[in-house]
Amino acid sequence: MLSDVPPAPLVPAQPSPFAPLPPFDAPSLIARTVSPGSTGAALKVAHATVALDPKYGALKAITQAAFDKLAKRDDVPGAPQIRAVKFLITGADTAKPKIHLINTKNVDYHYEFARDGLGTHASLEEFNSKTYFTDGRKNIAGTILMHDSFVGPDGKKGMFAMEFWPTDPVAAKHVAKAFKLVQKALPFAAGRIAYHPAGNAQEKLFEAEKTALAQLGVKSVSSKDLFASVTYTPMNLGVGYGVLRVVDGADAGAHPPTARDVVIFKQMPNDLSHVGGIITEQPQTPLSHVNLKAKQNHTPNGYLKDASTDPRVAPFIGKLVRYEITADGPIIKEATKAEADACFEQVRPKTGATPPRSLTEKHPRKLSDMGFADVKTFGAKAANVAELNKILPAGVVPDGCALPFSFYDRFMKATGLYDEAKAMIADPEFKNDSAVREKALEAFRKKVKKATMPPALAAEISGVQQAMLAKYGPDQPIRARSSTNNEDLPGFNGAGLYDSFTHRSDEGALDKTVKQVFSSLWNFRAYEERDFYRIDHFKTAMGVLLHPNEDDEKANGVAYTKNIYDPNWPGLYVNAQVGENLVTNPGNNASPEEFLISRIGEHGEYETQYISRSNQIEDGKNVIDPAKIPPLVGHLEAIQKHFQQLYGRQGDKTFAMDVEFKIRDDGSLQIKQARPTVD
Repeated sequence: MLSDVPPAPLVPAQPSPFAPLPPFDAPSLIARTVSPGSTGAALKVAHATVALDPKYGALKAITQAAFDKLAKRDDVPGAPQIRAVKFLITGADTAKPKIHLINTKNVDYHYEFARDGLGTHASLEEFNSKTYFTDGRKNIAGTILMHDSFVGPDGKKGMFAMEFWPTDPVAAKHVAKAFKLVQKALPFAAGRIAYHPAGNAQEKLFEAEKTALAQLGVKSVSSKDLFASVTYTPMNLGVGYGVLRVVDGADAGAHPPTARDVVIFKQMPNDLSHVGGIITEQPQTPLSHVNLKAKQNHTPNGYLKDASTDPRVAPFIGKLVRYEITADGPIIKEATKAEADACFEQVRPKTGATPPRSLTEKHPRKLSDMGFADVKTFGAKAANVAELNKILPAGVVPDGCALPFSFYDRFMKATGLYDEAKAMIADPEFKNDSAVREKALEAFRKKVKKATMPPALAAEISGVQQAMLAKYGPDQPIRARSSTNNEDLPGFNGAGLYDSFTHRSDEGALDKTVKQVFSSLWNFRAYEERDFYRIDHFKTAMGVLLHPNEDDEKANGVAYTKNIYDPNWPGLYVNAQVGENLVTNPGNNASPEEFLISRIGEHGEYETQYISRSNQIEDGKNVIDPAKIPPLVGHLEAIQKHFQQLYGRQGDKTFAMDVEFKIRDDGSLQIKQARPTVD
């Protein structure tokens, strides 16, 4: 059995960029813990024979309806908007322990329940010392989470997962005691209750004690089996209108989807234009481009297994519908054109927008000579990468240079392409038919790629190319990345709108690849997004970030520098995948490694909770070597602290950065970019 002393912190003690820990227990699970060595009298609670005041809880929930009366909707790792009922077992060290189901709608904390519902006079410290992080505990505190869209191997629907605070090493004897009492308290859920080890500490302890737990009659479920068997996940709650269509991956058929469509994606799309609603038949994570776009655009979005044949959905395919994502499932019904038009006009901006753009900078600039203030001339992506180079160790962030917005503007004017774009947009067929629009934009992108770069610009781009090859070697590929003035911004990240390309040594002049990046400003999905938000297409500008390309991606990942499930407990949320299989746009039904790192340890140290494991590697293996987590945490903390100050959001619990990173073949970390989150 593991010691009840928690593991050492992942990073050395240092001032944290995050807000302090809450003064007492977090709303989502338990009270903030103190050392088991705290002094104080034991919790004294009379084992009354009368029922609890319903305001505080109940001794049993005989029916599902009774459970629901006690349950509060909560976001927990891997399960947004799940029903949660906390419980407290008193007398755990006696022959007659007693379970209390807490009215979690009214009572946030286990200690609050003990104090107000049971009348204990113990202090918070006394309560915690007898409840957590000790084998001699007198109380057992936990939560019952109702995974109602879980379908087990036997076909039974619904799972009631019994969980404890993830860093608390709850011994088998206490798990078994709690399990039996929960079974008695929820007779309607017979056969559907299981113990779920929720964190690394508990997973390791479970491996050591699983035989003993089985002998004690405890049914258990791993995170992998629990989340893999969920058939519905509400990713972004909301209401939308549109024609319900089925799209198989990148194949959108004759008419690409628009803001007037609600789309069922059988596979995650490679790119996504602005749509009225999203259903995917492939599981998503919060950091997929699909969900980031849904959050940004306030689009209802959910995962529903076999959605296109689901009886709640299939009868409405091809019809104009009102589509709602709720915590319990999708609600679809037929709608009128007037209803759809009213919704569309309500969510679309009433007036146009002009993105910030300065054309004063006329020459390329090294990243070492740039910073956050250069966003108006080079774009947020280039400016933020330059800023990252200032705060992270050498070699962690790509080094290179950037082309300013003025290069794109001069290119478009010199070639007459602005005028051609204006004529294209003015065509009535272009305006009214998405298929015509898509083909016209494709033809226009080809013109951009074939146009001749003005000699002065070509010479400067060639100078950049020669300097990079002299520094990094004649065969060094160069990565050319989009850096527009309407992406990577607070409230609008533009995820996946534009394209980046790698220039190889046998491809000739670098300006060829720069024109490819320029052309992506006229992607169908990018045009649709700007059109919806009434952004001036001719004030939009493309900067280009240039740096050495590294073809040594052992793993790639995306991280949020906050705990997306409970902001009361500082943390980091990470998705990672092997090789170049992007977590933001997974293909071939690839699922990433998904985990939360949060400061929930006994002394405020970090704990890693795995929500899912990648299906692209062997069972038991990790995409991110646990040894690489401490330096990743250190980098992410530095990024959060620095950019929170730059954006003027100090003390704002909602602020976080969306960070892309990779693990090279040699095991070293590279931070590729950082931008503010959209939620």
